[in-house]
Amino acid sequence: MGGSRSAAEQTALRQGLAVGAATAAYGVSFGALAVASGLDIWQTCVLSLLMFTGGSQFALVGVLASGGAAAGGSAIASAALLGVRNTAYGIRMKPIVGAGVFRNVAAAWVTIDESTAVSLAQSDPKARRVGFWVTGLAVFVGWNLTTLIGALIGDVLGDTRAYGLDAAAAAAFLALLWPRLTRLQPVAVACGAAIVAAAFTPVLAPGLPVILAAVVAVVVGVFNWFSHARRAES
Repeated sequence: MGGSRSAAEQTALRQGLAVGAATAAYGVSFGALAVASGLDIWQTCVLSLLMFTGGSQFALVGVLASGGAAAGGSAIASAALLGVRNTAYGIRMKPIVGAGVFRNVAAAWVTIDESTAVSLAQSDPKARRVGFWVTGLAVFVGWNLTTLIGALIGDVLGDTRAYGLDAAAAAAFLALLWPRLTRLQPVAVACGAAIVAAAFTPVLAPGLPVILAAVVAVVVGVFNWFSHARRAES
């Protein structure tokens, strides 16, 4: 076997590349929307390069689009609030990424929803590491390339949501989630989170419903609901 990858690592590699491709497609939408909100092409590209967290980026340009430069403070606050979730991801991913200053700095750059989700979807420790790095790098490269494309051709595309690009990332997450819905507790968390997100999406800023939906998982996990029933049945 030598240095060949295990089946679990190959699965993580495929999932990471698939999620990276799906998320990158969504970057075209961000590039077009950012330019439409008043940013120029270079500002749009630098935002994706340095900020690199989709929800916060969309929140930023969304507030700018509605309020212009005068809303800059609110836009930054909204983006920062959404970025807080990445801190929790970092705590969870630290044991998986490993030690080393350079590695930790690089990992912090690509610790996002997608890389965390793919990593934690794996059962093997090495596969989790492969899933994290492959997904993070694939999304980073793809997102920045498609941000540039979207910024350049945004006026030609018109409303990029008409192409369904905003659904690509959600579909990729659903594909990762589905195989894990084999017990009562994950099903309850998924259903509860979906209801909360759907209820608050029409009334809250983009990204905030996702944070509220995550509270469902935290509450269920803290009180360990539904797992007791499963043990009693067994």
